[in-house]
This record gives sequence, structure tokens and C-alpha cells, in this order.
Amino acid sequence: MTLKLCIAQLNFVVGDTQGNARKIVEAARAAYEQGARLVLTPELSICGYPAEDLLLRPAFITACDDAVKTVARELAGLKGLHVVVGHPTGGDIRSRSVAVQRRFNAASVVCEGRVLETYAKRELPNYQVFDERRYFTPGQGTCVFQVEGVSVGLLICEDAWFEEPALLAREGGAEVLAVINASPYHVGKAAERIARMAERAQALQAPVAYAHLVGGQDEVVFDGASFVVDAQGRLAARAPGFREDLFMVEFERTQDALTVRGPVAPEPSPEAELWDALVLGVRDYVGKNGFPGVLLGLSGGIDSALVMAVAVDALGPQKVRALMMPSPYTADISWIDARDMAQRMGVRYDEISIVPEFEAFKASLAAEFAGRPEDTTEENIQARIRGVFLMALSNKFGSIVLTTGNKSEMATGYCTLYGDMAGGFAVIKDLLKTTVFRLARWRNENDPYGRGAAPIPERIITRPPSAELRADQVDQDSLPPYEVLDAILRRYMEEDEGVEQVIAAGFERALVERVARLVRINEYKRRQAPVGIRVTHRSFGKDWRYPITGKFSA
Repeated sequence: MTLKLCIAQLNFVVGDTQGNARKIVEAARAAYEQGARLVLTPELSICGYPAEDLLLRPAFITACDDAVKTVARELAGLKGLHVVVGHPTGGDIRSRSVAVQRRFNAASVVCEGRVLETYAKRELPNYQVFDERRYFTPGQGTCVFQVEGVSVGLLICEDAWFEEPALLAREGGAEVLAVINASPYHVGKAAERIARMAERAQALQAPVAYAHLVGGQDEVVFDGASFVVDAQGRLAARAPGFREDLFMVEFERTQDALTVRGPVAPEPSPEAELWDALVLGVRDYVGKNGFPGVLLGLSGGIDSALVMAVAVDALGPQKVRALMMPSPYTADISWIDARDMAQRMGVRYDEISIVPEFEAFKASLAAEFAGRPEDTTEENIQARIRGVFLMALSNKFGSIVLTTGNKSEMATGYCTLYGDMAGGFAVIKDLLKTTVFRLARWRNENDPYGRGAAPIPERIITRPPSAELRADQVDQDSLPPYEVLDAILRRYMEEDEGVEQVIAAGFERALVERVARLVRINEYKRRQAPVGIRVTHRSFGKDWRYPITGKFSA
């Protein structure tokens, strides 16, 4: 006996319930033609993930219910095909004085025009970017169904990270666990998933099929890389990451056991994985929101260079426009390197000096500023002029502005509100500066999307970083060396270590206290920053919810 399983690793659009239903139907028909009799779609595939407060609208839940019926109806003629569809469902429960709506994160097993079973997720995550207890009620049941003589136990994402839901499915007769997921990417998450599912398989002595979502949705990216581990916890099959795939796996009964056969995609390097996440995040944010292209300020520095390389890999050069906006302090090598990179990548490149506007601002403010020396005020005016230029071109031509600030800058406030922070999407918002350098070097040595090797001029990578907003300025005038700063930020911001813990790890007290203070007092800036791609387990955004007004400093 052989059961052919298809993991439909698909990229859905949040809220496009009928479009998502059509995608599921098309995938299921294609899989059926290849012999599959069980198709797994990702968690909440009907509505897309995360649907956030759309889930609070009764009309949205009704639209999702209708889309599930569409899938069942369209696949009614495919004999023996079982399709697992993720969707929200629910209804009102009346009490004496108020109607309370209960919603469930559910999955239905559809076969020959009918919904055979519906399972509700039991374990609802409420940490990092997850907020499921805001929307859903925990389920209480189990779901085990038969396909081609194999008993399949159905779980949804977080259920498989706990013992009880899987154990109950096994006790209900499940020979294989089918786990549908929407688990946002961050560095190291793929290996963690495989390790946890291997533990579950070994504990139950049953294979685990992990069906995962792929695609970008606002600040989160889903990496695909669906997989199956056998009953001994060994990786038996793995789909490629960061792209759609109808991933076919066979289960064969030999005596009393199920063996697994399927392709195993190679494991990418950490840099390749991170690059793919950024590329997919840009491509889906721009594409799903209908922007005709992107626009960015190209300064001759490493941050804007990296953002442009990501954008070109994601969209192609014809959809990327770069604007160089020199100030009185822009070095000649910045002009030269910016032009060089734009030529290497084949993008439209223009230069508009901000010198006349800067002089006009200073003249207009001269009476107000009389007797006061130039300081960061004049630096910020330059950044804000650039922001106005970029947003004007965005308004006129429709392209979205990509901001170029990194995580080290966002953490310490080394960025200008309504200046370099002005824009619609922050590509490297979650990359520390040391990671920016590392990724730039990797991209210069690799050409993953066929756009050309070495897109970033070497001098951009090797020269000291500078905002070039005053004479002879370099970043290290205002910030600690990035190797030290980033090491402190990893501990203090990403790992939530206290000031004393960071100091105990060998860092200078005055420096740690300064960095912690900068993080604390710049929360008001981060609240006004554009959404950006999350690639770590602790990003500024949904992972980080600190008060703007507050006095705690440890």
C-alpha cells in the first residue's frame, strides 16, 4: 500500500478568500493528476496569515466559510482525494446580556464535495509576532481520518510543539501526523522546526509531515521549506525554501511501519537563506500591494547599496530607480561609487543636488538661529530635504520609497524622522550593521537570482560608514564601533539581558548604560518608522512593544 501526499506549499494573499480558494483548487487538481490522494495546505490558507483584525469582522468569517464550500464543490469529482484546508470559523454564543463571538483557527478535511472533519487548533501562541488569543478560542477535539488505508492525525502549527495534542491523535489511531503551519521566518527557525518535529516523531514512533506557508505579508516572511521526518526523527524529505512548490512525498506500508520517500532539498547557507527572505519580503510587499516599482536614495554608502541589490534581485532593474542627492558634504567617491553601482545593476539613476534647498532653509531660519552654532539641526534639514524629494517622486510616479536604515541605527536613534526614515518599506530594518557588511560581502561573491555578481563596489564595503551631513563625518564619531555596539544590542535588545548582565559579560559600564539609554529614548522614533522585514526573533515592530513614556532603565 502506498499513499502519495502532496504538500501544497503556496503563497496566499490575506483577505483574498476566493482567490485563495481557486489557488487551492488548482493545486489540488494538479496534485491529483500526479497521483496524490492527500493534499495539505498551510494554516489559514483560505484567508491568508496573519489576517489580524479582519478576523473580528463577522462578514470576513462568512466569506471564509463560503470559500471552503467553493473548494469542496470544485473538487467534488476527484474520487478519493482528501484536501486539508486551513480556515477560520466560528459563531455567536448568546449569554443573558451580550452576544459573544467565538472563532476557531480550524482545518477542514474536504473529500468528494463534502467536509468530512473539522479540527480546531488547541494551542494558541501569544508571543513574539503571534497574537492568536486575541482572535481565537482553543479547540478541544482531535481529528484522525483515513486516506488509502492510512490513519492521518491532523494538527495545526503550535499543536505539534506540545505533547498532548499529538499524543491524543496517536491514541486515536493516527499512523502519521499531518501538521499544517504558518510559522514566520527568522534566522535559525528552520533548524528549530525540524528538531522539534523530530522529537515529536520519536516520542510517538510515527512520521510527521510539516506543511508550511511561503510568502511575504507586511513585516513577516514565511520560508516554506516544508518537510517530513520519519518515525525515528530523521529528515526524510524537504521542499525548497522561499518559493511555491507542490511537494510530493510517498508513504509505503512495510509490515507494520510506514516508510517515507521524497526529495531532500539542500540546506542553504545562513546568508543565502537571509538573502532569500529579504528578496521575497520586498517582492511580495511591492507586488501584493500593487506598486509599479520602488525608489530609493542611493548615497554611495553600504546600507543603500545593499537595499538596492535586494530590490533588483526581487523586482528586476526595470522596477528600481535610484536617486543620488548630494549635499555640500558629499564626498567625490560617493558620487563615483553610486554611479558605478547603478550602472552595474542597470537601474535608472538620477542626481538632484540638495545644495540650493539647504541654503534656502538656512537663509529662512537665519534670524531664528542667530547666535547659535550649527549642530544636528542642520544635519537633519539635509536628510529631510532628501525625504521630501523622494516622497515627491513617489507621489508623482507611484513607486514606493524604500528606506535604508539598519537595526543598529533604529535602536540608537541614529536616523532622522521625516528624513532618511521617510518612506513606505524598510528593507534592512532588522539587520544589525555587522550583518549588513556580512551580507554585502556574500552578495558580491554570489549571484542567486542571475542579476550579476559583485553588484556593490568594493570601496562601499571597505570605507568607514558616514552620513555625510557635516565635514569629515563618520558614524563612529557618534556611535561605538559597530562590532561592539551590535554585540551589546544582541544581548540587551534581542535577548532581553539587563544592563548588569551585559556589563558582567565584559562590556564597559559607561558604554552599556549609554546604549541602553539610546534604545530607551528613541522609542518615539521607531513608532513612526515604516514597516520592515522581520528576520530575527526579536525585531522592532510586533516583537517589541515598549512604552514611549517610562523611566525603567535596567
